[in-house]
Amino acid sequence: MRGLTALFWALTLLGQTGDIQSPRMTAEDVAAGAKTFRSHCAECHGLKAEGGRGPNLSDGIFYHGSSDADLLRNISEGIPGTEMPALFYSPDRVWQVIAYLRSLNKPSPAIAGNVAAGKKLFHSSGCDGCHRVQGIGGRMGPDLTNIGKTRSAPHLREAIINPGADVRQRYWVVSAVTDDDKNLSGFLMNEDTYSVQFIDFDGNLWSHPKSGLKSFKVEKMSKMPSYKDRFSKKDLDDLLAYLSSLRPGAGDRK
Repeated sequence: MRGLTALFWALTLLGQTGDIQSPRMTAEDVAAGAKTFRSHCAECHGLKAEGGRGPNLSDGIFYHGSSDADLLRNISEGIPGTEMPALFYSPDRVWQVIAYLRSLNKPSPAIAGNVAAGKKLFHSSGCDGCHRVQGIGGRMGPDLTNIGKTRSAPHLREAIINPGADVRQRYWVVSAVTDDDKNLSGFLMNEDTYSVQFIDFDGNLWSHPKSGLKSFKVEKMSKMPSYKDRFSKKDLDDLLAYLSSLRPGAGDRK
């Protein structure tokens, strides 16, 4: 009966965004929430919620609603238009995850670099040849307009010095040779038993039957070069400061 009551109450809260607080905020709840977070959330948000593939959740700043009811909804239902999936757990267990996130409550560490210098470096080093910011730049790499919201500074640093460490499927590289000896390459879009679809590096979409290919392979690699030995520590700090600044303004937080 307790579980059914909690479920009914939680479903009611999913339609609210008020100041309703989690009923599970004891030390035991925080510990249980930490275990759930580490097993199901840390892959994207970092072991200590510091951010990685997903946003930093440790500083109490949430862009899709900051109330406990908002967090319950976002964790339970997922966030449309983002990579955040629904977490199909009982409301009590989701409340415990929220208790864990609330227990962190620490500001993000300051980034030593200079934002203006990092912006200048971003353009002078050719990053904008592959990446777009606010509609300006190339399309070969991910759009970085709000990258400071969705990626932590450590994750961004790793992406710059070791871009092959975490390559999303959207950026896996297809290499193929057709029956008439034409070499094709691009980013994988879709693949099944009989065909492959990809976008070449000029932005053209290809759909090719595998039966018409002499050779075909998909490499889970990044086309982005490592900048480990190209940037000084100061340059890297400046670039990180600029990338981390690319996020919605305070007035855009929901």
